[in-house]
Amino acid sequence: MILAVDMGNSVTTVGMFSEEGKLRFRSELPTVKGGTQDQYAIQLLDVFRLHRCSAEDVTGAILSSVVPPATAALCGAVRFLTGKAPMVMGPGVRTGLNIKSDLHAQLGSDIVAFSIAAAEHYPSPLIVIDMGTAVTMSLLRGNVYEGCIIMPGVCLSVEALSQEAAELPHISIQAPAALLGHNTVDAMRSGVVYGSASMIDGMIDRVEEVNGGPVAAVVATGSNAPEVLHYCKHTIVYDADLILHGLYLIYRKNTAPRQRKGS
Repeated sequence: MILAVDMGNSVTTVGMFSEEGKLRFRSELPTVKGGTQDQYAIQLLDVFRLHRCSAEDVTGAILSSVVPPATAALCGAVRFLTGKAPMVMGPGVRTGLNIKSDLHAQLGSDIVAFSIAAAEHYPSPLIVIDMGTAVTMSLLRGNVYEGCIIMPGVCLSVEALSQEAAELPHISIQAPAALLGHNTVDAMRSGVVYGSASMIDGMIDRVEEVNGGPVAAVVATGSNAPEVLHYCKHTIVYDADLILHGLYLIYRKNTAPRQRKGS
């Protein structure tokens, strides 16, 4: 089986694929930015046990990380448990994605991964939205990555509002009963949920203007997406496993035997 791990700033997602590409399980863990190899190994071992899998079943592994200080420790944990050094997303890894960027290395490995999966599974041109610590919005035309927009994430906005405004409390992300709140908590929830939905709708309109017309699909992923997408006016498909599927496809692309020319 193939182990795929995506370490984001807030959440680390772990998935296990069969050799045929079927996702056997997915699990989410809080990202520990200062974690040691042993800490990550214990976390991964608990995930295997929870889903009744064995680290010995792993025949290969791939890792995407946007937390550089923790990447080496997490790689060490995967190698310690499985005996396999994970493939790490970065320079030298073949993706098949034509990236229009001034510096390819600046494009997050998570964005590359979900773009590969989106291009494989959805019609083009398409917009891909990732709602995590930050909200990213990307435009894809076939295997061409046209560019990206990065905005503050939902939780990040709530935390900043509560920290900087002394009289505003910390709140959970959920829609209020009505658009106009009659108390501070409901007013903040309205701003967070409906405001985020309006931001996404507005940015989709702007990206479609750049595209020269409506896109064929809009796909979203990320742990914060479900609470907001329900209130968007555009039709948006939610795919929770987009990044994991992208990592699996990239792993296969880089480990499949190359055919000789003329064969």
